[in-house]
Amino acid sequence: MSSVQSMIERRPPSVAHLFLSRVEATPDHEAYRYPAPVDEHAADGAPGAEQWRSLTWAQAAVRVRSVAAGLLALGIGAEDRVAIASATRIEWIIADLGNMCAGAATTTVYPSTNADESAFILANAGCRAVFAENEAQLAKVVAERDNLPELDHVVLFDAPAGPVEAAGLNVITLAELEERGAAYLAEHPDAVDKAVDAIDKEQLATLIYTSGTTGRPKGVRLVHDCWAYEGVAQQESGLLRAEDVQFMWLPLSHVFGKTLISGQIATGHVMAVDGRVDRIIHNLPVIRPTLMASAPRIFEKVYNGIAGKARAEGGAKYKIFLWAAGVAREYARTTQANRIATGRDSAPLGLRLQHALADKLVYTKIRAAFGGQLRGSVSGSAALAPEIGYFFAGAGVPVLEGYGLTETSAGSTVNRAEDVRVGTVGTPLPGTEVRIAEDGEILLRGPGVMRGYHNLPEQTAEVLEPDGWFHTGDIGELAADGFLRITDRKKDMFKTSGGKYVAPSEVEGKFKAICPFVSNVLVIGNGRNFCTALIGLDEAVIMPWAAEHGLAGKSYAEVAADPQVHTLIEGFVQRLNGELQRWQTIKKFTLLPRDLDVEHGELTPSLKIKRPVVEKTYADAVSGMYAGTVEA
Repeated sequence: MSSVQSMIERRPPSVAHLFLSRVEATPDHEAYRYPAPVDEHAADGAPGAEQWRSLTWAQAAVRVRSVAAGLLALGIGAEDRVAIASATRIEWIIADLGNMCAGAATTTVYPSTNADESAFILANAGCRAVFAENEAQLAKVVAERDNLPELDHVVLFDAPAGPVEAAGLNVITLAELEERGAAYLAEHPDAVDKAVDAIDKEQLATLIYTSGTTGRPKGVRLVHDCWAYEGVAQQESGLLRAEDVQFMWLPLSHVFGKTLISGQIATGHVMAVDGRVDRIIHNLPVIRPTLMASAPRIFEKVYNGIAGKARAEGGAKYKIFLWAAGVAREYARTTQANRIATGRDSAPLGLRLQHALADKLVYTKIRAAFGGQLRGSVSGSAALAPEIGYFFAGAGVPVLEGYGLTETSAGSTVNRAEDVRVGTVGTPLPGTEVRIAEDGEILLRGPGVMRGYHNLPEQTAEVLEPDGWFHTGDIGELAADGFLRITDRKKDMFKTSGGKYVAPSEVEGKFKAICPFVSNVLVIGNGRNFCTALIGLDEAVIMPWAAEHGLAGKSYAEVAADPQVHTLIEGFVQRLNGELQRWQTIKKFTLLPRDLDVEHGELTPSLKIKRPVVEKTYADAVSGMYAGTVEA
């Protein structure tokens, strides 16, 4: 038995145990950084000013124990569901760990979720309490109070400006809960330790509701052992290291962000927490992270932004960028191929010299924008276009693409920084098994796999076999050396009327790598005689181009409808078609009058496209692309 296998098998029963062990091992080490307002009365204070503050593991433990004890004082106990409806911030983590140390089960709710769906989640989970970020989140609960008979308590992260409408609920602030907890511990000093000691590894720890692309979300039952396994597996895989500084901005309501909390506790590295997406660019050079997790859309936007800026500068600078981008991709492809063949990263002398020059001219600026110390950025939740992956790898910002689902506690496979294979999602975490079914579907088995859907035994049986194999619904290929490649969602693949299968995400990914103006693209063609596409443009990139081409002052919708823009995008579509099989090519496309978004229900909170919603919304446009036409 290897030492890694031994560590996996000897993992603690819960993250609560893991957390208390971490506090005992490194109490004075920095655990978290977070932004906080500067005191206006301080010498350097100014209204709205912020500064980064830190918590050591010991300081974090004081807060976590107080929250746990406060919950116990409210009568919250083992497996009682306690929701968190908040954006990513330090209080989210404190509340989650407090839940776990009280033996309660966290139910996650995106802050963007509307009142009706929030109420469905809270009621379906049977939540007794909610940590609500602010009065806006409280208002959703109050509005649906009649549908939440089991809910008794709301704990506000941000103190209200004045009296609140409580609708019979016990509403307190997080600070007040911590004060109650401290008082409870004064009388019962071992209360939290007893609660942690009583946790069984198969006890419910978390309910995460899948954002889904159709219908009501399903509650995924993840037990304490799922998270304990994830923490140890991420540590033992080398994905996370004790010396890391990780920037956490992902939504913690999503399983991807949530699983990284476990890994951070296992390794004991620093996590800088700030979920404000509009602050990412500002925060990177301040935090200077060594590791960051992200969704592919962020890398696409960064790439489009760099390309768009270079295009706007024009002339020599744009030519230099295009040359450097090509060198980056060629260098990454070459070194990857040689690493697979010989075990060494190597490239011909001429390519190495070009790469060194491109590094001085272009890549150093890209790395500086990420803070200058990033050794890798973990990407998940959707596929990353390989061309974008090769670009960043060649520029010295490797994207460590991984794979997992809510149903597998997120972490199942991942690329490691020392052996990145662009176009794959890496190899399994230790303790996780992967196999490919006869129809190409990826099956997963391991401690991170859910114990079922909440109160949905029939739907659980459809995807979870008695021997533990989980049917992911994704199609993929497994190489002899363990690297997994995702080809498409099983349910998204379609067959044209000519009998040819098309994997839309493959085509969409290629287009995103070719066209710097695209934001979202949806390929359509199920049962049709050719493929079409609905395309949303990246406003931050297309509007400056439009202003330079006589369209200044026009709205986004007007720009998207302009013949010049259609011609511009048509050029990229033709380039795409040159890389595709005949039956995959895009014969017609429609530029959408606005980009797809979460607010209109077209994207999930994790930015996956809800294909049925988009096709229904733009049904007339789709019909128009096929009206009276035949395949050429």
